[in-house]
Amino acid sequence: MAETFVVVGGDAAGMSAASKAKRENPEMEVVVFEKGEWVSYGACGLPYYVKGDFDDIEEITAVPKEKFIEERNIDLRTHHEVTGIDPDDSTVTVETPEETFEQSYDSLLIATGATAIVPPFDGVELEDIYTIHDPPSGEAIREAVDRSGPSAPETVGIVGGGYIGIEMAEAFRERGLDVHVFEMLEHVLDPFGSMVGEVVEEELRDNDVNVHLGTRVEGFDGDDRVQAVRTEDETIPVDMVVVGVGVDPNAALAEEAGIEIGETGAIAVDEFGETSADDVYAAGDCAEAEHVVSGAPDHVPLALTANRAGRAVGQTVTGDPTPTGPIAGTAVVKAFDLEAGRTGIIDEERAREAGLDPVSVTITSSSRAHYYPGGSAIEIEMVADADTERVIGAAMVGEEGVTNRVDTVTTALYAEMDVQQVEYLDLSYAPPFGPTWDPVLTAAKVLNSKLE
Repeated sequence: MAETFVVVGGDAAGMSAASKAKRENPEMEVVVFEKGEWVSYGACGLPYYVKGDFDDIEEITAVPKEKFIEERNIDLRTHHEVTGIDPDDSTVTVETPEETFEQSYDSLLIATGATAIVPPFDGVELEDIYTIHDPPSGEAIREAVDRSGPSAPETVGIVGGGYIGIEMAEAFRERGLDVHVFEMLEHVLDPFGSMVGEVVEEELRDNDVNVHLGTRVEGFDGDDRVQAVRTEDETIPVDMVVVGVGVDPNAALAEEAGIEIGETGAIAVDEFGETSADDVYAAGDCAEAEHVVSGAPDHVPLALTANRAGRAVGQTVTGDPTPTGPIAGTAVVKAFDLEAGRTGIIDEERAREAGLDPVSVTITSSSRAHYYPGGSAIEIEMVADADTERVIGAAMVGEEGVTNRVDTVTTALYAEMDVQQVEYLDLSYAPPFGPTWDPVLTAAKVLNSKLE
């Protein structure tokens, strides 16, 4: 009798695991339970759907549901919600609109993702207050923006200045709305550091986005529909609101089954993605991962992390143990004409908590040779550990050339390179693409001098 691999959740991690397991062992029975309708979609594309960069929301789907079923022979069942896990009996309880039943497994993957955080704001139940985390929420926001007549929105409030907040600010400005961004911290894009935050804030203001920093939202006013955002100091009229203050890992199903939850609030796993329960794995936005710099468990919900971990689990359950791999928290975000990127650990307090002694520099360079037309400034903050002189992180911002350069530093993190080794990298050079001393090399050179 063929072994049964059950997957809870049909997005990035879940479908990557299911596909890999079926590819490695076509005889394995692979069953995926997804409580909603959508599978294998990229939520990171939703702000650009709202913006109007593309019109068919189906385009954010990586692989259609029918292909998983008909071509990959995966038993994919949508509108099937797993409501319980019994690790002792190796079963899950599944609810559908018609029935409740139990499914046995030999191996189980929990890939339940994460949920948008909605703080208990006063008035949060009013109409035209949204989160954006899945295709239905993206469709609802675009339908609201597309409205005409007296109900057409003119002003939108965005609560949160993180990835979603910045991307949605650009989307709404492109659609002609007045935009207010409310951030309770001192800078937007807090994980990128204050240097990046300040540059992005200037870019937002240059594009007529109203940025409210150090501003705590207390609630929303209105009758049936939202009419204003209320802060500690003022009330600002709006016609709609998007709450984008982050996500929480969907770990409740695992916790109720007695599976260990890590300090981050996500499901604790070993190097192969296995949980504290035998033959039960977790991957994606619901699970922790080891940070490549600190070696400690971390929770950074990003698409590549989910896909890679899911694929590794899919291979492991077929008898070939495969590590899910560490993470660096590498991320980039577009803010109008700017690119902002980060990787590793750049926050000095966090570095010290990890037992490191952080030393950092910030440099300004050019994206191209100074005489070549079209170049622009690029700012880089690079951080090293004073004891080992190992590079531990970087953040950067500019109009071009950020993405590849942040990836260069990420590679250095995985190779555990010290600052001098990064300084001596033989990076490519031509005037249209950068100066002779690439900005990454310049940052390393200045940081190396500071360490000497």
